[in-house]
Amino acid sequence: MKIPRLIALLFGFSGLGFGQTAVLDQATKEPVSFAAISFNNGNGIFADDEGLFIFNKKLYPDIDSLHVSSLGYKDLKLASEELRDTLYLTQEIDKLDEVVLFVDTYKDKDFDVEQQKPYLDDDYYKCWLPTIESEIAVLFHNPDSKAKKLSTVHIPIALESKDWEKRKKKNAEKKPFSTLFKVNFYANDHGFPGKPLLYETVVFRVTEKDGDQFDLDVSRHSIFIPENGVFISIQVLGYTDEKGKLLPNKKYKEIKSGKGVVKIPTNFRPLLPFTNEIPSHRTFVKRVFIKDNNWVLFSKDTFGAESTLLRAGLNNYGMGVSYRVYED
Repeated sequence: MKIPRLIALLFGFSGLGFGQTAVLDQATKEPVSFAAISFNNGNGIFADDEGLFIFNKKLYPDIDSLHVSSLGYKDLKLASEELRDTLYLTQEIDKLDEVVLFVDTYKDKDFDVEQQKPYLDDDYYKCWLPTIESEIAVLFHNPDSKAKKLSTVHIPIALESKDWEKRKKKNAEKKPFSTLFKVNFYANDHGFPGKPLLYETVVFRVTEKDGDQFDLDVSRHSIFIPENGVFISIQVLGYTDEKGKLLPNKKYKEIKSGKGVVKIPTNFRPLLPFTNEIPSHRTFVKRVFIKDNNWVLFSKDTFGAESTLLRAGLNNYGMGVSYRVYED
């Protein structure tokens, strides 16, 4: 009899000294979905939708401290030896109070739909390889003073053919995947991603069946584009089972070298196509598991020659948006 994949994974982890921890809201005792658990070395993992994550010393023998964080909560730092079955995060009321709550007074008003189109490409060599260590944010300018409510985020993805020789054929069978992503929305703070505009967690699952573009409906969140524009970010959380449940995979590989053990982040699918069709630099990158890490413009000035995308002149992730435009 075949054991379902998720159960088999859990059995595998139990053989390593299974240790499951739940992250809960201190006041409500509700799960803190997709909380980030940062290690002291720039790596980390995410809790799932029920606030659960797996950590033990056999899986992560060199990790001596954990840093648990989530938007709208005070950070929690503890030694790995102090890890318990349940961790509680406390809401940061002062930060939540800073969020501008838009009253959607435009529900019954007429609107036009406008779009800043996405840029699609299925060329493997023009794509960002997603890892959970990196969050990518794209700036969308506000073209005029009219009220604009975000309705859809158009997320371009690139699929890979099972047979490399047939990769240029549109009808070639694609490699399967099921991956969970998180989307964040930030104010424009002097050209850099600033304060969050939404503290609600927005996630979506994408598979090879979604084609080269995933359209994420965000209309119910009532996110209005500020006068100086909005940053929208995408962040991979990991692979899922067939029902969309985040799998408890280890998110990096350990390679032995002459200088010791090197940690190599896992590259997840799908790939994210970059483009040279946007003249300005509007894509920023942030290391997720480094506390207080700053956003960095994706350009040669900051990344130098280390990026093959930048060497090819591919400066921006090709995300697009649609929004409702209301008359004043």
